[in-house]
Amino acid sequence: MNPDPPAKAPEPRAPLPPLPRLADALRRLPPSCGPVRLVAVDGHAGSGKSTFARRLAGALDGAPVLRLDDIASHDELFGWTDRLRRWVIAPLARGEAARFPAYDWVTRRFGPGELTLPPAPVVIVEGVGAGREALRPHLAAVLWMDVARETAWARGRLRDGTVQRDFWDGWEPAELQHFTEDPSRPFADVVVRQFPEGYEVRQGPCGTPVGTQLVTECEGPSAVR
Repeated sequence: MNPDPPAKAPEPRAPLPPLPRLADALRRLPPSCGPVRLVAVDGHAGSGKSTFARRLAGALDGAPVLRLDDIASHDELFGWTDRLRRWVIAPLARGEAARFPAYDWVTRRFGPGELTLPPAPVVIVEGVGAGREALRPHLAAVLWMDVARETAWARGRLRDGTVQRDFWDGWEPAELQHFTEDPSRPFADVVVRQFPEGYEVRQGPCGTPVGTQLVTECEGPSAVR
């Protein structure tokens, strides 16, 4: 009787591109807010946070995204921490959906409609200040969009046009003061850089385990927003 032929070794799998690899690393982190892994995408206004958060959410099979623009207001550009705790963090920590009225930047008021944020395995919080000190105890990871302040602001002004010029004139000193007093980048687990061909992800200054699971690669195409 002829012996069975030796079993073939499995074909090595190609490495995942950056966003799926990052998504896989985030899924494997311990929950940070009840059953939820709350992930911050922070950076200067105009650095591309919204577009990146949307693409990362897609790599996470449609993870919910909280836009801090829905929590902040004209009167409280950065004074929204307590509101975020009450409206979002507290219910997610209990394993419940967060329901809250979104701020309307045209009518300058909250509501009347209500947004719902389910307690998914990963929830992305996107916006300037998402990685602030008061929130970090509830965060599984801080991701920083690594774009220079002046470059990001120029992008933002170009995007929003002259109609928002007065808003930007007030925003820039407010953002500068916020990051001077409460910087996020030194505590980032991952820094994200954008190139014409796509994104590059690297271990951040914090150097926590989520960063060590990533390899610098590029993925494209991408857009700035």
